[in-house]
Amino acid sequence: MERGAASSGVGFRSERGPVLIGIMLSTALVAIDATVIATAVPSIVASLGGFAEFPWLFSVYLLAQAVTVPVYGKLADVFGRKPVMLVGIGLFLLGSVLCGVAGSMGALIAFRAVQGLGAGAVQPMSMTIVGDLYSLRERAKVQGYIASVWAVSSVVGPTLGGVFSQYLSWRWIFFVNIPLCLVAAAAIALRFHEQVDRRRPRIDSAGAATLTVALTLLVLGLLEGGQAWAWGSAQSIAVLVAGAVLLGLFVVIERRAADPVVPLRLLRNRLLVATNLASACVGAVLLGLTSYVPTFAQDVLGTGPLVAGFALAALTLGWPITASLSGRVYLRIGIRSTALVGAAVVVLGSALLLLLDESSSVVQVGATAFVIGLGMGFTAAPTLIAAQSAVQWHERGVVTGLNMFSRSAGSAVGVAVFGAVVNATLGRSGVESDRVAPEALTTAVHSVFLGTTVLAVAMLAAVLFMPRDRSRAQPPAQEATEVAAG
Repeated sequence: MERGAASSGVGFRSERGPVLIGIMLSTALVAIDATVIATAVPSIVASLGGFAEFPWLFSVYLLAQAVTVPVYGKLADVFGRKPVMLVGIGLFLLGSVLCGVAGSMGALIAFRAVQGLGAGAVQPMSMTIVGDLYSLRERAKVQGYIASVWAVSSVVGPTLGGVFSQYLSWRWIFFVNIPLCLVAAAAIALRFHEQVDRRRPRIDSAGAATLTVALTLLVLGLLEGGQAWAWGSAQSIAVLVAGAVLLGLFVVIERRAADPVVPLRLLRNRLLVATNLASACVGAVLLGLTSYVPTFAQDVLGTGPLVAGFALAALTLGWPITASLSGRVYLRIGIRSTALVGAAVVVLGSALLLLLDESSSVVQVGATAFVIGLGMGFTAAPTLIAAQSAVQWHERGVVTGLNMFSRSAGSAVGVAVFGAVVNATLGRSGVESDRVAPEALTTAVHSVFLGTTVLAVAMLAAVLFMPRDRSRAQPPAQEATEVAAG
């Protein structure tokens, strides 16, 4: 047996290898199911109908996942990581089975929401358990493994969707999750052991419900703005205003709660504010590239979908390389300095995007994406580790959840803003046209690339806002090493 973490209120004695396999498998399921439907949409629509509603298959999954992350983080700090992780895997399994037997597009959308509720627990719990079991020295390497899972899944997901749809049935993209969920749950249930300080829980149900509804309205407004309804329309304004009002009400509730879902003092912590802002920028940059690099490669450079996919995959290949190396680097120069190097590389890569035009090669596109990926690995992993190290065990779930939600919120905002920018650049005739001229599309995508560069600079500013020097919370192994942040 390998000794795990030992910190305030909790002790572990877990076999870290099998637990890590369970975490990586769970992460792969969540990552793959975010994209696996993309290539299966024609088959699904042919089977169930509802072409106009199919975008909700993506939106409802991301929405349910994003808005529940902060609540799951709090529950993990009260009841422990293991039960929340197992509930998440169970919900994901239930959603997968129901999706596989869905008889209508409406039912499939509803069951995708169940999957998203499970994914909302799995994603933050995976990172929180890593923070519990592994020392500061080990954590970056392990997060590099998890980043590799995301990288592989981004390529494997659409491929699996196409294979199952063409040779078997689209329903198998959900049924294949069943044995994988069972293996992951077994690894966590049998090999991960924690001893939680069983204080009598005081559940802030009013705060949890208000936060969930507020975030649902805000993220929904951002995801569907410009799609389900026009920006500036009565519906768009009403949804966003209602979300903002409820978010204000949530702050009032949390000030009076005995055990708040999100302790407001955490939002005044300079390090946590900076790392959450950096995470939001990471999410926005990722969605900008994911949405428009393939479009640029296909419609402007004239490549096929497969080649365009490989150009984008270069981003996810660079990320795990530097994420796994970042541990060695930040133990030498500090977490803040490591993140600064990463953010500077992202700024450089984003600036290189501005050099792309109709005469560029797809190799140049892939190389640029690879540079940005290298910078992301040196930024995303260290800033999350810094946030986790700033608090004790009983707040690590909330902090991890806030960081993950910030990335999801950044992605939602990025999708909304970039989409509005492209539509405004192309104009009404360009948006409604079946074929957009390469010159016009180049101009529109360049606007997105410019926005990506601005976000990269904002990411650099957020990292600069991190405290220059601070003592780290004790790492989860028997280390007492203090690492300077810069």
